[in-house]
Amino acid sequence: MKLKVYSFLFFSCVFGNCLAQYRLSGVIRSAADSGAVTGVRVVLHTGNKAVSDSLGHFEFKRLAAGTYTLYVLSDDFRAYQEEIVLEKHIHLQIGLNSRSENLQELLVSEKKTDFGFSRLRGVEAMGIYEGKKSEVINPEQLVANLSTNNARQIYARVAGLNIWENESGGLQLNIGGRGLDPNRSSNFNVRQNGHDISADALGYPESYYTPPVEAIGRIQIVRGAASLQYGTQFGGLINFVMRKPVADKPLELVARQSVGSFGFYNAFTSVSGTKGKLSYYSFFQYKRADGWRANSHFNSYNFYADIDYKLSEKTSVGFDVTHMNYLARQPGGLSDAMFADNPRQTNRARNWFDVNWNMLAVHFDHKINTSSDFNLRFFGLSAHRYSIGFRPNRVATIDDNSARDLIKGEFTNWGTEARYLKRYNLLGRQSVLLVGARFYNGFNHSLQGQGSHGRDADFSFVEPERLTTYDYEFPNRNVALFAEHILYLGEKFSITPGVRYESISTRADGYYGSIQRDLAGNIINITKTEESRKNSRSFLLGGIGLSYKPHEQIEAYGNFSQNYRSITFSDMRISNPSSVIDPDMKDEKGYSIDLGIRSRGTELLNFDFSLFYLNYNNRIGEVQFYDEMNRIMRLRTNVGQAVIFGLESYAEADVFRLLKPEIPDFNAVVFGNVALIKSEYRKSLMPGVAGNQVEFVPALNLKTGVKLAYKKVKASFQFTRLSDQFSEATNARDGGISSVVGLIPAYKVMDLSLSYELGKFRLEGSVNNLSDEMYFTRRATGYPGPGILPSDGRSYYLTVQFKI
Repeated sequence: MKLKVYSFLFFSCVFGNCLAQYRLSGVIRSAADSGAVTGVRVVLHTGNKAVSDSLGHFEFKRLAAGTYTLYVLSDDFRAYQEEIVLEKHIHLQIGLNSRSENLQELLVSEKKTDFGFSRLRGVEAMGIYEGKKSEVINPEQLVANLSTNNARQIYARVAGLNIWENESGGLQLNIGGRGLDPNRSSNFNVRQNGHDISADALGYPESYYTPPVEAIGRIQIVRGAASLQYGTQFGGLINFVMRKPVADKPLELVARQSVGSFGFYNAFTSVSGTKGKLSYYSFFQYKRADGWRANSHFNSYNFYADIDYKLSEKTSVGFDVTHMNYLARQPGGLSDAMFADNPRQTNRARNWFDVNWNMLAVHFDHKINTSSDFNLRFFGLSAHRYSIGFRPNRVATIDDNSARDLIKGEFTNWGTEARYLKRYNLLGRQSVLLVGARFYNGFNHSLQGQGSHGRDADFSFVEPERLTTYDYEFPNRNVALFAEHILYLGEKFSITPGVRYESISTRADGYYGSIQRDLAGNIINITKTEESRKNSRSFLLGGIGLSYKPHEQIEAYGNFSQNYRSITFSDMRISNPSSVIDPDMKDEKGYSIDLGIRSRGTELLNFDFSLFYLNYNNRIGEVQFYDEMNRIMRLRTNVGQAVIFGLESYAEADVFRLLKPEIPDFNAVVFGNVALIKSEYRKSLMPGVAGNQVEFVPALNLKTGVKLAYKKVKASFQFTRLSDQFSEATNARDGGISSVVGLIPAYKVMDLSLSYELGKFRLEGSVNNLSDEMYFTRRATGYPGPGILPSDGRSYYLTVQFKI
């Protein structure tokens, strides 16, 4: 009898244990900054799936006892795998390594589509992005023309961007959006590895340097409320995150050789590695081309080195140095009649442009504890931009070989920025606080006067003491304090308020003048006017972001942010034969609003649909008028209040894997990017402006295409179309004799790219402007014009990459 009882109890325990159900849960964090990682896919080998929430938490319920293989998959992090013996409730703490570290890949049964396009997490790399419109481009996953930095292809999935395309080498990035001037991306805060790269962040925020896409790990774009962390600008942030050192070997070598139409040649070589606590990444690039038009050849040299050292498991230091210089001949602008007759013609052979850019940045990163991080960054810039040429107001005028106009700009700036990120529990939930401070000091020198009569790139003044008509020094100083805080109200809703304090002091000390000549060209009078201007201001900006996640793969977001942009050095005074500067110009102020819905953590479908509203007070722009000699001139002034609003939509899907999931080696990704925008000048003191369309705002901005992949073979096709847009506030359609104003007609462009990998080799090919469309995107007011700057016709490119 006892034996039967014991047998019954024994089998009951065994059977009960088999039927026992356990819970497997965990928190996923970034190994680099301990931040919660949201939207991560967690998969068990049994097929069970979960997605981490806003706090990085995931959970599987009612699991039977046994051994499980757990996989963690993310667009931004390396795959993670762990074997788990489940005999009780288990709670895991998982730290993920960034994809920028080349760790050994894990083989998992779930294959994910590489879109090459994602978004920033709520907290990432000492920054807060919860409730903000953000985009992340991964160039490694693109099938595009990387050797020429082709912005039309690289930024194709960023909704609403307006791109100027007037040189084929990719030496400068000219992008804008929502009615912002694309000129050298001056309405964005442009950074490399988190530090400024423009000529002067306040007084002259134009970026003459753009890193080669072949060396970029990720491109981060944040719009709307980005001003609170990175500045006051209307456009937001563009941050080029350079490739990081490989972590698993002491040396990796990548060599890329590219050739193309019109004498294009590009040689890019990089080395990278890690040895103990020391890691490094460096590249050198040489690029040249003759250009689609005559008189447009260039030579460019670019060097970069990043060295990092881990002082301990919690502390690291590093520095990176950048050098770039290029010399380019500029073919000048065309009138409307000249463009219609032959877009490839040029009547300028003596116009040159020279850029030399040198940057140094030092960073210190310290993990105080598991919930607190500190970053300190020092950065400096020493650079110049020189331009010389014959540039009369009548662009059809034949060069008479007279003295050329010479403009020289010298930039010497430095700054420091500190950030402290703290995670803590508030009302039983994790909250995140970011506080920071910034100091920026600039000293810039600008000169303009008479250059040589020659044809070469001679950037020296003729009799500088007597014939320099413009000589100004622009010292400036900026102190900023900023703070943002994420408050999670439940699992699905969060509020992110922020504030930024700015203290700005700018000065302009120098003189401007004019030279009068007789009909024989002899100087009869020289006038010079001394001038000293100072402007100090302090103000507070505020903003707030909202995020609601009704589903693990859906997020609704919205944000509001105040914006500000000070007048620049070129707004103060510059001599231009076709323009006049208003001496009473004021700073620009306004605000921006975003409201949208987007996917998160999805595998085969990626989308973001949003409405935006931009209110732009005291907008600085240009209006056309006639001077006392009945010549068409441009006045640069505060045009008025501009309102720009519309829909920005983006979606892409792997339609083949959605329809045929049983064939994992084939992908067919279709994407669409459509911006429908309306703009209007609501108020203006300038006659004939109120009610007009805002310049640089096409009503339709469409980019769409398809990417096909079968194992190591990839191909992409892209179609771009922009509707008509105006170049200034009076909405003039006829460019006149100068053609610096007027309509920019609608255009469409098609591009085709191919890629094939074979072992250590990769072969890439591109055909840009497949249909050989004759179009232009820009009417230049000064250099490299003035006048219409045609975009390139059809061109072919081939790249061979070798990697060991």
